[in-house]
Amino acid sequence: MDKAVRRTWIVALLMVLGLMVNVTYVQGFEYENLRDDPHNARQFEDRNKIERGAIVAGGRKLAWSEKVTDAKTYRRRYWNSEVFSPVTGYFSVFSQSALENAENHFLDGTDPRLVTSTFLDKLLGKKTPGGTVETTINVKAQQAAYEALRSSGARRGAAVALDAKTGAILVMASTPSYDANTVSTLDGKAATARFKQLNDDPLKPLLNKAMKEVFPPGSTFKTVVAAAALTAGGTENSRVRARRSYRPPGAGQAINNDAADIGGQCDEPAIPLIDSFAQSCNTTFAYMGAQAPGAKAVSDQAAGFGFYSKIDVAEGKMTSAASSFPKTDQPSLSALGSIGQGSTIATPLQMAMVTAGVVNNGKVMRPYLVDKLRAPDGSVVSDAKPGTLSRPLTAVRAGQLRDMMRAVIRSGTGKELQGSSIVGGKTGTADVEARSYNDRWFIGYGPQSDPRYAVAVMTEADGYGIKSGPIAAEIVDALAG
Repeated sequence: MDKAVRRTWIVALLMVLGLMVNVTYVQGFEYENLRDDPHNARQFEDRNKIERGAIVAGGRKLAWSEKVTDAKTYRRRYWNSEVFSPVTGYFSVFSQSALENAENHFLDGTDPRLVTSTFLDKLLGKKTPGGTVETTINVKAQQAAYEALRSSGARRGAAVALDAKTGAILVMASTPSYDANTVSTLDGKAATARFKQLNDDPLKPLLNKAMKEVFPPGSTFKTVVAAAALTAGGTENSRVRARRSYRPPGAGQAINNDAADIGGQCDEPAIPLIDSFAQSCNTTFAYMGAQAPGAKAVSDQAAGFGFYSKIDVAEGKMTSAASSFPKTDQPSLSALGSIGQGSTIATPLQMAMVTAGVVNNGKVMRPYLVDKLRAPDGSVVSDAKPGTLSRPLTAVRAGQLRDMMRAVIRSGTGKELQGSSIVGGKTGTADVEARSYNDRWFIGYGPQSDPRYAVAVMTEADGYGIKSGPIAAEIVDALAG
């Protein structure tokens, strides 16, 4: 009897210890994951009883909590929401997005960095007030970008502007957009109905086209290919293959230059790289991607700028779609991809990062959207610390690529921007299969006095990429003003 009791007691003790270890693990290590699990409905029960902190840009509140008449619940409010919703996102009765999601626990006061309550406060259920999220967005430039995109007549559009020296995101605009106030209502049925309307819209207003959607970048991708050629040992003055047509090895169809190039420099057998870049000769860059320096060199260069990776801009919870160039041993595919068509896809954020790397002497800074996190008493809990993401170019090669981008404005496809705030750039026109519109791209940098802002603009409409150039100029004007 004694031996049996002893064994039973030991087994029971081990089971109790195991239970205690499991409870400790769940409470101590899995608490946040379980709390934030989308299948955990309890996280939505009291979310509107909390006065969330504000989301701010340049001292202007973009999002804040407003007490409703019964004084027990709060409703989220948004200023000029169609302009700023790609940044703030929404906070509905059952979900949130963008910064409302990425900084959710700082805004609702549950972030450990905000824990200032005493044991008695916790015992009484006293809530820690939410903190304030200060963004890097330039209010004037964001408004200018949105209005320019909206008035362009484009089917869809997006714009991103970065401070090339720090990585701060100054503009992130997307059209068509939506009013976050209409989905942040406390009426669950009304919110559901509005979400259905937005999701059924074929232009997807809820989708942030500046970083969450990819498009063929057209000839703006030639910036990456040119960087690969420089990395392989070329210079801006190296003579490169041109000619009117180029058929990659094994391809059934040739790649041609634009009809407007007939009779120009692109028709010549060989021209300086800087001139081919300025005139945007398809045959040059298709040859580079297919043969020399080749697909691997272009792929490696693209990866150096951030392609193939989801770019995180806030707390690991606000990430972009991944941009891509085809990794292939088929020259026909890499040739097409090297002129920004075929399987090559990119977000406007990614192409702004390419531009920023060129501007910043070959160093790509990590993009970020949050400048400061402040506690309810105004003290700074967290301050943005700019960091390097990658270094795809040496300073000398970046300088040569800047010269090439200046040549685009001086004598190439971007001549219409002469006299504007744009110092250098690259146009791009991507055909969209079976559609009447093109993806019209422009990437560039400015202003003339201090060219530190990198801009990428994409609009969907008939015409060439230069049509997006004036929008980029308006953004730089607003940033410099």
